[in-house]
This record gives sequence, C-alpha cells and structure tokens, in this order.
Amino acid sequence: MPKERPSKPPLLLTVTETAELMAFLLAKLPHKNRNNIKTLLRDRHILVEGRVQTKYNYSLQPNQRVEVRWTQGSKESVYRGLTILFEDAHLIVIEKQEGLLSISANNKDSQTAYNTLSAHVKKQNPANKIFIVHRLDRETSGVMVFAKTERVKALLQESWEPTTKERTYIAVAEKPFKEPSGTITSYLNESKALIMYSSQNPAQGQLAITHYEVLKQNADFSLLKVNLETGRKNQIRVHLQDLGHSIVGDKKYGAVTNPIARLGLHAWILAFVHPITHEKLRFETTIPKKFLELFPR
Repeated sequence: MPKERPSKPPLLLTVTETAELMAFLLAKLPHKNRNNIKTLLRDRHILVEGRVQTKYNYSLQPNQRVEVRWTQGSKESVYRGLTILFEDAHLIVIEKQEGLLSISANNKDSQTAYNTLSAHVKKQNPANKIFIVHRLDRETSGVMVFAKTERVKALLQESWEPTTKERTYIAVAEKPFKEPSGTITSYLNESKALIMYSSQNPAQGQLAITHYEVLKQNADFSLLKVNLETGRKNQIRVHLQDLGHSIVGDKKYGAVTNPIARLGLHAWILAFVHPITHEKLRFETTIPKKFLELFPR
C-alpha cells in the first residue's frame, strides 16, 4: 500500500509595501496566473494576519503577514451575534455585532459574547475557559479579543498600551466638521449616574487622548476615522460630545438623531503583538453598510 503523500507546508509571506492582494500574490507566486490565484482566494487558501481573505483587491499594508495554505482553509465560525476571526491555543479574536453584550455584569443576560465563546471552547474540552480582555459597549460593533488562560489575559492587559499598534474605529457623528482632523485630550471620570464626563483637571480623572479624521461628510453627518491613544470607558462617545458632534444614536451622550437605528460606532481595525508567539496580528473588518449609506457619494 503506498504511503500517504505529506501535505505541502504553507507559504508565509511578509508585505513590504502597500499593495492589492492580487498584485502581491502574482509577484510572489510567479508560477500562478490570475485565474489560479482567484481560485486560491475563492477556496479560502489565502490568509492575511491569520484571517481568511477572499477579496482579490484587499489592500495590504507593510509588515502584514500573508499565508498561502495549499490545503483548503476552514470557514470562520459564525455564532448568533459574533464571528470568530482568529483562534489559536492562547486567544480568540471576534467581530461582535451591535446589540450583543460583551459580558453580563449580573449574570441575568445569557446571550453575551463571553457566554457564547465559553460554550465554544468547552466543545473542544469541558475544562476550557475563556477570559475577557477588554470590552465593547453593547451597541458598538467590531473587533474584540478574548484570552483562553488567565496568564494570557494578564499578559495582554499588562502590555495593552505599548503592544497595541493600532486601534481604529469608524464613527458616524452629527453635523459636518469645520476641521478635517484633530485631537481631543481630557481627563475622564464617571458620575454617580454612571455617565462619563471630561475635565481639564488631571486630578479629576484618567488621561484620554483621541485622534480623528473626517473621511466623508454632508450637511447632516460626518464619517470619521478615530484612533485611540488611550482606551478609557466611553472615550470616543464623550470626546465627540465635547466637540459638539455626538455619535448618531447616542442619546446618553447628547445625540438628537438616530438615522441608522443603532449607535454609529464600530471597532474597525485592531493590531497588536501576540503575547506568546510575539507575532504581529492585524484584523480589519468591513465598515457597516448602514454607515456608508448615509454618504452615497
């Protein structure tokens, strides 16, 4: 009986300059033509930063890792309210939908990201556990990280500021901006009513720094790219209210409009260093369609 042929190991590639995925793969795989590469993409053989990528025109950035697997990639795990983007022995990265709690404060809400992922890891081994690293508000969608051990949770939280290379949100704010970009700096504290507020007094809160750039705007709304230098509770929501441009749907922080029937905030991109393997991981999600529909041109 003939021996089973060993599977070909994956090809690992590093991006050195901005490029579309198709052009990059054509350059790195000279023995493949466009149709060959389209087939690889269609059949989920191509991963960018650990996530299956099927779009030939996906925009690659320097230092990203591209993996070509010669055996077909598995589909992302999709659960109610979330999709698992990446998973290894140490952590799980998900995309959370709006309306799903990260974790329940009182155990009354059974439908949470934490509970779903807890059940997911216990399918593999009943002794497995999950640990929350950071949170997204219930009505905020986007990328979140969970740890599989207390040690990994501690390593991520202790090194979160220096090892997080990019935390980018997309926000829809009320009214057009006069300036195309800017930075908001203040000290955030929480009131007895559990509402965060800004102060310019260092003794009255934690330092919070938010950078924003206007991507699109019209007479009523602005689409913003927002980068966090610090990660405080409700930071973007408070800072945009401070500017007089509350996030749409955010009645708690001053919004008077709700054109998309949800909070206009999405955790778009997250890039960080893996606490165990020290790999640079980057996850970019799709901007919610409802956001873009407000800016047809």
